[in-house]
Amino acid sequence: MAQIFAYILHSDGVLDDTALELLAAAKKIDASADVTAIVTGKGIDDVCGKVAESYKTVWKIDNDAISYPNAEVIRKALVNILPSDAIVLMAHDTFGMDLGPGLSIKLDSAFAADVVDIEGVDGNTLKLIRQEFSGQASTHVDCDISTGAIINVRPGVFAPSGGQAGEVVDKSGELGDLSAKRKFIEILEAEAGEVDITKSEVLVSVGRGIEDEDNIEMVFELAEAMGADVSCSRPIVDAKWLEKARQVGTSGKTVKPKVYMALGISGSFQHLGGLKGNPFIVAVNKNPKAPIFQVADVGVEADILEFIPELAEKIQEL
Repeated sequence: MAQIFAYILHSDGVLDDTALELLAAAKKIDASADVTAIVTGKGIDDVCGKVAESYKTVWKIDNDAISYPNAEVIRKALVNILPSDAIVLMAHDTFGMDLGPGLSIKLDSAFAADVVDIEGVDGNTLKLIRQEFSGQASTHVDCDISTGAIINVRPGVFAPSGGQAGEVVDKSGELGDLSAKRKFIEILEAEAGEVDITKSEVLVSVGRGIEDEDNIEMVFELAEAMGADVSCSRPIVDAKWLEKARQVGTSGKTVKPKVYMALGISGSFQHLGGLKGNPFIVAVNKNPKAPIFQVADVGVEADILEFIPELAEKIQEL
């Protein structure tokens, strides 16, 4: 079996939740594998130490050129240090979609995006499951790993897994040329909205199933009854029914509530990519094949226009 690597995301010294999710995914490829974590950035000793609490080996790549995660530069660095048959797991988020495909080309490796499950390995064939048509169909993929593979794993689908504490290996001196055609300029912070959903413990989130702007009011009534804040999926913001600051997803806010109620939300990976911290998910959707049901702790097949006022009434009675 080829060596398995996990590319670790972090920000301001805090590990992304996918750090341990990738370890769990790697164990489904090879339960006995000693997975190597890759951490890139500038001044990352503390982050590497945190990662080494769960990964037996951590490769530290510390360089001024990647003080901000630039996929073009990191791709060059990884090509210089990864073995030719490496299996590399990374999160399927906006950065992973930038880094992964090009890395697979440079390494002449197989590539699979938005993987939601791993069935195992048969010889040189890695068996994966992806979702197509916005989650309406599952695709079973045979991936030839004889020359390695880059696997983008959907955040939130693997339960975080602990591992064996290990050591940090400094690979910063083996990177080669890190020149790039693009460079980081600045971060523009989004304007603050009426509520900071990133700090909410309970969120009632609404999607296109609400059908009409006038129906948004009932969502606020339910949220008030529950002591929750209101968030939404992208179609609601695109329709200008709610402000951008309430959007959950890869193009919106990343939230870590204890409870997340998804009302009329299909559950695309772009939306689920904004959910961190393994919240208790309650999904209500009239489509029994909606992908949100794949990750929900409780699923209710119902028309939300009928469900919302009835639930709000029951809660108010209690």
